[in-house]
Amino acid sequence: MNKIFYIIILISTLVNAQIFSDKDVEVCKNKFNLAIEKKLADEPISNVIAAVGKSFMGTEYVAHTLEKGKTESLVINLTGLDCTTFLENSLVFARLIKEKKDSFNNYESELTKIRYRGGVINQYPSRLHYFSDWIYDNEKKGIVKNISKELGGVPVNFQVDFMSTHPDAYIQLKENPDFIPVIRKQEEEISKRAYYYIPKSKEAEIDSKIESGNLIAFTSNVKGLDINHVGIAVRMEDGKIHLLNAPNVGYKVQISELPLDKYLEKIKTDTGIVVLRALEPVD
Repeated sequence: MNKIFYIIILISTLVNAQIFSDKDVEVCKNKFNLAIEKKLADEPISNVIAAVGKSFMGTEYVAHTLEKGKTESLVINLTGLDCTTFLENSLVFARLIKEKKDSFNNYESELTKIRYRGGVINQYPSRLHYFSDWIYDNEKKGIVKNISKELGGVPVNFQVDFMSTHPDAYIQLKENPDFIPVIRKQEEEISKRAYYYIPKSKEAEIDSKIESGNLIAFTSNVKGLDINHVGIAVRMEDGKIHLLNAPNVGYKVQISELPLDKYLEKIKTDTGIVVLRALEPVD
């Protein structure tokens, strides 16, 4: 089994451009072993997401892990996570566990599918940089559903332009200015879409309707941005939803001490939340 696993990795590396380490391969194997030990494949996908997310607890927060190399490649870092890569990887592993796919090649393919527009890597602009765009694209793929409206949410339009107006903050845009108009066009498309979200003042009212394993995105009042932070909902012994997340530099993946409504109150740049339900994989 181990020999076949590493042969697949070698072939995959030769065919596609990826960046990963032996430690990443080991973590990947451990997640699949965890699924077998806990019989996670028989659980609803929301339970699997929560279980996988919890298995990452203690992992260091590392910023800018995807900004590697001069050309866009599939970057894998399972030993250091930011909030988005934590959420992505928890979802990727949950889907693979439900589908009973346990090769590193399967993992690479699923991560590419979720991280990139249409599931295809085609230079830097093909990555789903804005999380609202990530939601839109992964809803089209049948991977997640924004359930904020059915929870009592209200419409919102995200007016995004942060990347195109701050290109010096992004290495790829700084080195490839031809990408800026491409990003700007994407921003214009994102800004035309209507989404639904739960205003922060209303979260306590709908807390009981959020399920462990739902994906949570925090909407932002920062000019040009859509989403400040993301994580995974978990219901704790106090009966309230808390946030399983990679919080910031200097911290590790953890469950918030504060329940979600109090967590929201504390962050002045958060205006509310988008709640996503992961959909069961379909063959």
